[in-house]
Amino acid sequence: MSSRTRKLAILGATGSIGRSTMDVVLRHRDRYEVVALGGHRQVERLAEQCLQVHPRYAVVADEQGASILRGRLDGLGLDTEVLVGATALEQIASLPEVDTVMAAIVGAAGLRPTLAAARAGKRILLANKESLVMAGSLLMREIGVSGARVLPIDSEHNAIFQSMPDGYAGDLDCAGISRLVLTASGGPFRNMPLEQLEGVTPEQACAHPNWVMGRKISVDSATMMNKGLEVIEAHWLFGAKPSQIEVVIHPQSVIHSMVQYVDGSVIAQLGNPDMRTPIAHALAYPERIEAGVRPLDLCEVGQLSFERPDPKRFPCLRLAYEALERGGTACAILNATNEEAVEDFLAGGLPFRRIADVIAEVLDVQEVGDASSIDELIAVDQAARALARKLIGRRRT
Repeated sequence: MSSRTRKLAILGATGSIGRSTMDVVLRHRDRYEVVALGGHRQVERLAEQCLQVHPRYAVVADEQGASILRGRLDGLGLDTEVLVGATALEQIASLPEVDTVMAAIVGAAGLRPTLAAARAGKRILLANKESLVMAGSLLMREIGVSGARVLPIDSEHNAIFQSMPDGYAGDLDCAGISRLVLTASGGPFRNMPLEQLEGVTPEQACAHPNWVMGRKISVDSATMMNKGLEVIEAHWLFGAKPSQIEVVIHPQSVIHSMVQYVDGSVIAQLGNPDMRTPIAHALAYPERIEAGVRPLDLCEVGQLSFERPDPKRFPCLRLAYEALERGGTACAILNATNEEAVEDFLAGGLPFRRIADVIAEVLDVQEVGDASSIDELIAVDQAARALARKLIGRRRT
């Protein structure tokens, strides 16, 4: 066992990934010191987490939340310094005393702090899809310059990472790899008749059959946009061409992804569907630690089945592949539009099957170019959101 204590900043601490990270960390207090927590607006939960790990810093979204949190922490006798806003997230992600950053903020809001961690040369446990989807070239460039290390937290990419040869250097051909296979549960509507998808509710879309996740990613699972975003991530993480990345539906969610080699071998990572497994793997890498996850019993599972995704049922998956092939800012446009469409669906506005329609129309209308800076990408993101909101108003019925 390593004698080194890793010093963590957990961005998105109050979300589902952040809470699972805290669970693993609390099982191994001798190995991890939490220096900073970012919690957005869930002040009460953040106060509870501060009581558990006594961080030096805690970040919330606004001054109102900061005032409430300071009061809670004073009452608990904690001297944690409360910081406010997006700039504070960048600050804690690049603190000199922090060596490891859990990047678990959902959505485009996680982009700047993740880039800050990369510039500072941190070990980044990457759970924020959008950092690679929106700004893959920028993020990988910063990592190359600073020497930062990215360890994927998405169960699929973590499974691929575990199934890669030691010392993989980003070239599938040199490693003897023919393709990467991302598995997908198929979500809650895998077998629902297509005509019934018109009337599904946010509650139905968020009732994932296997995983406990936040509402936005649950909807992305139902549309399979989450898998499309993971295809884009896999391209940047592993140097894979779109044609080298396959998606298969695996309803049991036991095989989390696979790597196929040119000699015919397929190496897979299996486990019960629990995000604490990839979190524990990345936290301790290259060692292994107990994660609190129930051991996999294959006899209890009984069978493992696979099927190809239906393009009529899951058009968002096709749109993601198309955006990746187009390159430039297309993936940022895809991501921003999807976020707006999903948000409106969750609010009871846009019908479920119109999510893909809005994304396709914005990709058709908005110009795709190159973005060499974060400010340019943010401008593209904002333009796509504005156009999406305009189109959403027309497509709600």
